[in-house]
Amino acid sequence: MKRRLLQGVGFVLCGIAVESFGVESSSSASPNEGWTLTSESKDVAIYSRARTGSRLKEFKAIGSIDAPTSAVHAVIDDFENYPGFMPYTVECRLIKRESDSIVGYQRLSPKICEDRDYTLRVWKKSWPGPDGLTYFSRWEPANELGPAEKKGVIRVKICDGGWLLEPNGEMKTRATYSIYTDTGGMIPAFIANGASRVGISKLFEAVRKQVKNPKYALRAGL
Repeated sequence: MKRRLLQGVGFVLCGIAVESFGVESSSSASPNEGWTLTSESKDVAIYSRARTGSRLKEFKAIGSIDAPTSAVHAVIDDFENYPGFMPYTVECRLIKRESDSIVGYQRLSPKICEDRDYTLRVWKKSWPGPDGLTYFSRWEPANELGPAEKKGVIRVKICDGGWLLEPNGEMKTRATYSIYTDTGGMIPAFIANGASRVGISKLFEAVRKQVKNPKYALRAGL
């Protein structure tokens, strides 16, 4: 049962879903920043570090995606269609768009535990480089701007994260994903931390699969 719970809750990470951080143009997780390699495969390396005053860890994942950075960005930006390709995501909607950010609501249904929901504010920027544009986004909770809490749905109140998408040649992207979140509910920290690792791997899988859809290349103008 714990294994099933771990896999289900892990998808709470798969929303639009770091601490509010400055742009990290460096690709690797430096040991002197406190990051420890927790798992590595040919697809993604996942690092973690302790969070002061919390039993929950921060996570950073770095992986290569076989698609141009503009197409990967188009997938990440396709927020309102997340229910069609992000596991356990059942509702996404735009709350408002501002000059420097967007605010969006999301609800996830892991099936084996209570639904989770949250509203996030997302800031985005991009800049040119020798191989194309680099895209950066970061988010933090903005639950006060979204729907009120619902009975039977656990409100996620900690969810700080970000994406850094860097060109690695014309047809590859070096993606860095960072997250610190508390899914809420009566979930022990060791299960929540394990769920984060599982959820991150699944997130990369979902993006890699979705970016093969030709519509994202068209959106990116390729």
